[in-house]
Amino acid sequence: MSEIVGTTAGEIWEFLDKNGPISTSKLVKEIKVDEKNVQRGIGWLAQEGKVCIEIINRAETISLI
Repeated sequence: MSEIVGTTAGEIWEFLDKNGPISTSKLVKEIKVDEKNVQRGIGWLAQEGKVCIEIINRAETISLI
């Protein structure tokens, strides 16, 4: 399980590095990973201090720090 989460975290980081901030719901659609693993990947990156999670226009938005 941790391998999947780590791989997903890497995909999320690469996507954000290339495309900039995005809502989590759009991120799920863009990287084509199930929502639970995207949330786990975001948590992984957040714990490492690599992402910022904000509410913008009532949408949870994630960006790199």
